Amino acid sequence: MSEKACTNCHFITKENVCPKCKSTNFSEDYGGIVVMFDADQSAIAKAMNIKEKGRYALKVR
Repeated sequence: MSEKACTNCHFITKENVCPKCKSTNFSEDYGGIVVMFDADQSAIAKAMNIKEKGRYALKVR
C-alpha cells in the first residue's frame, strides 16, 4: 500500500479516507513534503492553511 496525498488538504496517508478532512480524493502524484510540528507558530502552516501536525505534500497534482 503506497502513500498518497489528499487533494483537498494535502495530508499524506495510506488510508482510503483522509483522517484530517474526511475526503476520499487522493493523488499519488505529489511533490515535496512538509512535516508540521507546531501549526500555530508556523508561517508555512498559515500559508498552506494547515491547522494540525502531520505530514503534508507541498504540491498535489
